[in-house]
Amino acid sequence: MTTITLNLSPELEHRLRTEAARQGVEPNRYILNTLQERLQHSPATAQTTEADLLQQINIGFSTPTWEQYHRLIAKRQTETLTPEEHEQLIQLSDRLEKLNVVRIQALIQLAALRSQPLTALMQTLGINPNPEMLDYA
Repeated sequence: MTTITLNLSPELEHRLRTEAARQGVEPNRYILNTLQERLQHSPATAQTTEADLLQQINIGFSTPTWEQYHRLIAKRQTETLTPEEHEQLIQLSDRLEKLNVVRIQALIQLAALRSQPLTALMQTLGINPNPEMLDYA
């Protein structure tokens, strides 16, 4: 068995000793068990997490919903939007904004998981990090 020496803060050492005592094992055994448990679960969790994050990144409106959204934008620009259509546009815009927040958070988490800069990840996934701004006003 190989020996590794760790420099721990007093607080961490106290926490490790307390938890080891609570479980009725020696601190060395507790640390070894914790590391083995952590390493056994890491790869599967990382794969699941990455798959989940990619799924969140790819969530978006269906084609008919995008068509409706763009139709309402066009009507707003020509000032022919009815009050009901205006409410629909607001609801769609709110949904789109929430989806984009989820997508951005998932992108940030995936970049961290892969230890990759966000812009590099976006380019890898075919997402333009500097899209042209579309003025829907």
